[in-house]
This record gives sequence, C-alpha cells and structure tokens, in this order.
Amino acid sequence: MTLQDVMELAKQLSPVEKKRLIEELSSDLESESEKSKKPRQSLFGICQDLGQAPSSGDIDEMRKEAWKNFPREDI
Repeated sequence: MTLQDVMELAKQLSPVEKKRLIEELSSDLESESEKSKKPRQSLFGICQDLGQAPSSGDIDEMRKEAWKNFPREDI
C-alpha cells in the first residue's frame, strides 16, 4: 500500500475519525522518537588527543610569516 492509497482512505474518514487518526499517529511518532534518541556525547575535551594549542605568540608569528609577501608587486 502506498502513501497515496492511505491518503485516499483517510479522505473517506469523518472529521472525528481523522482527528483520532492524527492523535494516534502523533503518539506513535513520539514513542518512536523517544526510543531512537541516543544520549549525545559531550564535546568537552574532544580535541584533547591533538595536544596543546598554539600560543598567541606562535599564532602571531605564523600570521606574519604567511602575510609577509602580501601584496606582491610581481602580479
């Protein structure tokens, strides 16, 4: 049975039955979503295996080195 078949059958329901159908479907969706929820892993310390971060002095030095030839006159 396809979604179109289900929609055609749902259109034949009375307004009260449509409301009951929606309520039952929404409660089913809620219970399914609660089952599928997995606890999220904390992002705290996610990069700890990469070692210590560069210092601000190191960053400034690398920035100067990267930009020392900008703007170039030969372009």
